[in-house]
Amino acid sequence: MNQYLDLLTNILRNGAIKTDRTGTGTLSVFGAQMRFDLAKGFPLVTTRKIAWKPVVHELLWFLSGSTNVKPLHEAGVHIWDRWADENGDLGPIYGQQWRNWMGTDQISMLIFNLKRNPDSRRHVVSAWNVNDLPDEELSPQANVMCGSMALAPCHTLFQFYVSDNRLSCQLYQRSADVPVGVPYNIAEYALLTHLVAQQVGLSVGELIWTGGDCHIYLNQVDSVREQLVRRPLGLPRLHLSWAENIFSYKAENIELIDYLPHPAIKYPVAV
Repeated sequence: MNQYLDLLTNILRNGAIKTDRTGTGTLSVFGAQMRFDLAKGFPLVTTRKIAWKPVVHELLWFLSGSTNVKPLHEAGVHIWDRWADENGDLGPIYGQQWRNWMGTDQISMLIFNLKRNPDSRRHVVSAWNVNDLPDEELSPQANVMCGSMALAPCHTLFQFYVSDNRLSCQLYQRSADVPVGVPYNIAEYALLTHLVAQQVGLSVGELIWTGGDCHIYLNQVDSVREQLVRRPLGLPRLHLSWAENIFSYKAENIELIDYLPHPAIKYPVAV
């Protein structure tokens, strides 16, 4: 995961000071890319401990099409609570866009087309539905009341690619909280690539992470410096047991093996 640490270093050294939606302020660079060969290990950051349970349950929640936090609560995961309304609703966020974009199930279509025509250049899933974007002048809860997303998608689009019987995925992330959010985004899309590959009978290839506005919040700088003095450790491995289809996976189907990271670092989260 040296390339992740290189991105943090680049932002600290070269980032422009910018204002942001939260009022916290950031150091920001525009345009970055990291490539991870999934056959060489599962790309979970080791220079600080990343909680595995939210990675698994959030991805399965997206795949289920749910946009209410209650299923996450049942799993003991509370990462979306601050944006939900009093009923736990988040508006038409990722799950709805992936599974029901104006009646289209993008994930089912993706699996079907990967099996039917693996060389297609249209293996794309998007969450950036302009009609459902929130009004930046309103609170997340007010946006939900208006029928909009509580929060605009940060990871906006992903594309799959097949070559030499290997499945690769490229994610475009328009807004990237590199210290806090990006390790989870990398892990979730690596996991998604493994799940899809198993369902379509392919080996895993690369995960390519592409970021737009890649930033470190100003109140995260000291913690980033603490993380950068740590040396990366060996990557864990992933074991999947078979599920009937892409929507049938449960947490017990997914096992992370030999994840031995450095201790956790407490990062502030800008809301």
